[in-house]
Amino acid sequence: MSYAKAGVDIDLEEKAVDGILSTVGYKSDKVEVNGHKIVLCTDGVGSKVILANEMKKWDTVGIDCIAMNVNDALCMGARPLAFVDYLAMEKTDAFIAREIAKGLKKGADMAGIPIIGGETATLPEIIKGFDLAGTCVAVIEKELPKKILPGDIIIGLRSSGLHSNGYTLARKVFTENGYTFHDFLPGYEKKIGEVLLTPTCIYVKEILELMGRIEVKGIAHVTGGGLRKVKRMSKDVCFSLEEPFEPQEIFKVIQRLGKISDKEMYQTFNMGMGMAIVVGSDEKEDALAILKKYSPMEAKIVGKVKEGKGVELPSLNLKY
Repeated sequence: MSYAKAGVDIDLEEKAVDGILSTVGYKSDKVEVNGHKIVLCTDGVGSKVILANEMKKWDTVGIDCIAMNVNDALCMGARPLAFVDYLAMEKTDAFIAREIAKGLKKGADMAGIPIIGGETATLPEIIKGFDLAGTCVAVIEKELPKKILPGDIIIGLRSSGLHSNGYTLARKVFTENGYTFHDFLPGYEKKIGEVLLTPTCIYVKEILELMGRIEVKGIAHVTGGGLRKVKRMSKDVCFSLEEPFEPQEIFKVIQRLGKISDKEMYQTFNMGMGMAIVVGSDEKEDALAILKKYSPMEAKIVGKVKEGKGVELPSLNLKY
């Protein structure tokens, strides 16, 4: 089984994005206003909202919505400032809307930003269930140097699970193997749906202190596309992940049930690493101390930068 066969073709998505950017004349990832460099990031929760409906648990997807946006802003060296949300529903349901808002509020508090507006739309002819997205406004106080060189160190921040990507494939794997999301996952004391609804980590506080105290050369938010996202930090070097995180059990179950190759898994899911950060080798210990102080998840050195191009996982003989 693959992500493309489940209905999501990453290569086609990349081509579509390239087409949009070339059409609109995209020239910059920021806009300058009165001397301040402003960044806007827009993202959603994807098909994770289907699980929220299935489990009748809507109070965490708002955290995911905040996380997907603020984490993206951090990759540009930006401090998140504020957030607006967009909730589209098949039919108006005040209870569900309030539950979703609880997660948005919690996520915003975790990121240290206010929610300053939003839009709620009822679209019965377009939406089945609901869709949730948002936009984060952020400011670049100190641009990342983007001088990533061989010998630099890659530090990974552990994810909490799937975060908000790969759910179309994950859901298909379980349903085609006869599971419901109310079944208990082998090795877990939680139902499959509860494990899959684990909120995306928000890395704002630790990354902001890190950027304020040492020279961070690059940051990658490992989302759709899996490890392929790491090479966005630079096209001129090879990111060698020699000591990756051990994937959480949920990934192993999905791979086993779906008979999914290692290559497909690591280009679809985060496989245990939610964010990758590049620092100079002389600052790795200071960086780790900061990250471990803040992050509830593990932070560790996962590899180094080498001559070449792309991203590689030597232990599995994978290269993207």
